[in-house]
Amino acid sequence: MSHLIETPTPARQKRPFFLRRGPMETIATVLIGLGFLMLFQPFLLVLYTYSLVTLLAGTVMFIIVSKFPE
Repeated sequence: MSHLIETPTPARQKRPFFLRRGPMETIATVLIGLGFLMLFQPFLLVLYTYSLVTLLAGTVMFIIVSKFPE
């Protein structure tokens, strides 16, 4: 008789894009790579100036986002 009783499965909530780990880790990794490219280019001083900020933003974002659920 117990096989006839339907147990409701909890509905899996779909998280918005900015609360999922996979896509946000990719964005953070791209930011870190962009910061390195900005750091090593010899032509524009503006890009060199903001490279550290870009690197730090990508690193902090990666640390925070890696704690998000899958």
